[in-house]
Amino acid sequence: MCKTKMAINAANPSSSPRASRTPRSQASQQTSTPVPTPRTSRSKPSLATTSSSDPSTSYTSSAAYSSSTGYRLSSDTSTSSRTSLTTLRDSLPENPHIYHFSEICSATNNFLAKRYSSSSSSTPSWRCTLRGRDAIVFQRKFRRKIETNHLKERLSLICRSHHISIIKLLGASISGEHIYLVYEFVNGANLSDCLRNSKNPNFTVLSTWLSRMQVATDLAHGLDYIHNKTGLNISFVHNNIKSSGIIVTEPSFNAKICHFGTTLMCGEIDEENEITKQLGENTEDPSSSPSLVKRSGNTKVQFQGVRGYMSPEFQSTGVATQKDDVYAFGVVVLELLSGEEPLKYKFDKKTGDFIRKSVIDTARVVIEGGSGGGDGGSRLNVEGRLRNWLDRRLKDSFPVQVAEKLTRVALDCVHVDPEKRLNMGRVVGKISKLYLESRIWSDNMRMPTDISVSLAAR
Repeated sequence: MCKTKMAINAANPSSSPRASRTPRSQASQQTSTPVPTPRTSRSKPSLATTSSSDPSTSYTSSAAYSSSTGYRLSSDTSTSSRTSLTTLRDSLPENPHIYHFSEICSATNNFLAKRYSSSSSSTPSWRCTLRGRDAIVFQRKFRRKIETNHLKERLSLICRSHHISIIKLLGASISGEHIYLVYEFVNGANLSDCLRNSKNPNFTVLSTWLSRMQVATDLAHGLDYIHNKTGLNISFVHNNIKSSGIIVTEPSFNAKICHFGTTLMCGEIDEENEITKQLGENTEDPSSSPSLVKRSGNTKVQFQGVRGYMSPEFQSTGVATQKDDVYAFGVVVLELLSGEEPLKYKFDKKTGDFIRKSVIDTARVVIEGGSGGGDGGSRLNVEGRLRNWLDRRLKDSFPVQVAEKLTRVALDCVHVDPEKRLNMGRVVGKISKLYLESRIWSDNMRMPTDISVSLAAR
């Protein structure tokens, strides 16, 4: 029987068809080297070996692999890769800048430029332009000596942390016993000035309930990031949470935390054993201690921090922890609710003494009732006291139940026992839920837009 051409090829297979399917780049090399089969050239062991090496070695081996197999990237693919890498590089955070002191002097006109008036810090500050960035420079004094290597490590850790509710630290410069911290400049007003305008006490930009909930939510998320979400194996403590250290920006009234990392860079907080050792010896000058120290007549060491924001344990030990930040956060939330200062003194004409009035004490009276007991904690009485206590500039337009829950969360944050205070992870969950409830309430309270009015005669 006569066999067809296909049958003959099937009965006597040859290697010519397989060789004809090799890449073109290897066609010129067939005379000198044998042609590897695709299965041999794509063997997985070689890739597994190169993937465990460093990135540069892996890149080289992968390039060699692509050239040996004859597969080359097109120019369009390489161009798009470079574009995507450039976009990724622009989105990544910058490395911390170690500014030369001459750059700081040149930017501030040898510190003769007008100082930036900011109540967020009592230290001198200047707004300037450094390396094309709008920045603000704070001059601070070292509390204790820090080695240069340790200072660079701390700066790298702090600059590696980025959050939308935290003002970014760009870099630092050192001159003598001073350190100059360079932060990005954020245009806005601090929360203290937004709540208490000395020129016009009846006006506030935070005149709506939702704007104040926005500030509380941003502050909670920023502080939770500092405590738990940096992704680094270190527990950061801000140790300077206060209403004057929070910047409120327009138009959405977002809040940003100032001075993150200042206490760590200046040596105000360090390892706990070093601080305890200094407390026991008490041989240093008060100005170089972690906090301003006064010695009273009964030989008890007392710390002066930010008035009204210090937790009881910090006043007695001077050791700053994350629980102190939670305490200060609770005070700020109570400020948002009442619009009052955290601590103030009023002169009593009858006794001739100054009476101490704390926003924490007044909030406890609102929620728990007076000292007489009885039905002081009933639902109607709590609602009535809450309406009288909340900032009158809100014009009684707020969800009462949400305001009561937020007040209780703030009181849990300022508990006397630090172990009974909430951590910021739980606080964020509670406040985020209250923000959503406030958003729903605000949407329901808006004027209807689907109503048409006709003035035509019938």
